[in-house]
Amino acid sequence: MDTVHVNAYAKLNLTLDIVGTGEGYHLIDSVMATVDLFDRIVLKKRKGLSRIFVHGAQIPPEQNSALAAAEAFSDRFGVDGADITVYKNIPIGAGMGGSSADAAGVIAGMGRLYAVSDMSAMYELAQSLGSDAPFQLHGGICRARGRGELLTPLPFHELYFLVLVPRVPVLSAAAYRTFDEMGLSGGARTGLAAEELEGGRVDWAAKCFGNDLYPAACALEPAVREAYLYLKSLSPGGVSMTGSGSAVFACFESRELAEWGQSRYRGKCRTFVLKTVPQENGRK
Repeated sequence: MDTVHVNAYAKLNLTLDIVGTGEGYHLIDSVMATVDLFDRIVLKKRKGLSRIFVHGAQIPPEQNSALAAAEAFSDRFGVDGADITVYKNIPIGAGMGGSSADAAGVIAGMGRLYAVSDMSAMYELAQSLGSDAPFQLHGGICRARGRGELLTPLPFHELYFLVLVPRVPVLSAAAYRTFDEMGLSGGARTGLAAEELEGGRVDWAAKCFGNDLYPAACALEPAVREAYLYLKSLSPGGVSMTGSGSAVFACFESRELAEWGQSRYRGKCRTFVLKTVPQENGRK
């Protein structure tokens, strides 16, 4: 196999609790879900070092997680590189995991390209490249703890979302720093949401959706609060922010209801109607 194609899926943090710190990082407890917005990645074998070409965004090679993933994969498994083309669709700086998705997608793609099947080693590699990357290599719906690398799969449920993405991104480092400066404390909603999802009580799980970083993101970018309040006005099953922002989402019972909410929106945010997708081995 000389060429592979990978869908690198976005994620939503249905919940995000800040539960402490360790080794200079904030520790989280979160329910994460893969959704059907993805960057398309094409990898072709090449001798020597990997190269990358990105369409739809300007990302310097030295800051590109996909290229870093390819180089780390070659070092870890002693294989050649790849010509990598990334077609970006996931918004940057939205908390939807685009950077980690690309890293995970390249790891999965390189595994297929070079017939590497050691998933344990690939998960370790993903962990070194980004807090969300292990989940995005796994996919589906999971409870993620630690820095995001400790995964417990949850039952899959088909959920529908209207996602609003403000034009101004929120940087993760700034959101966590502001969380600390504001003296905010962590919640305990993730365990409740996970329990309801385990029991198949999706409506009750949605009522637990929430994000400890939301006040910090609002302080950094007022458009986050404006988008949140619009979604709240639609009376969805649940509403929250993903990651450190800036994207916010509302959960609905059907695609039709999410599209109805989208049709009424007159603001400046980008809008997406998305649904959860199950785990796909290798994220093909």
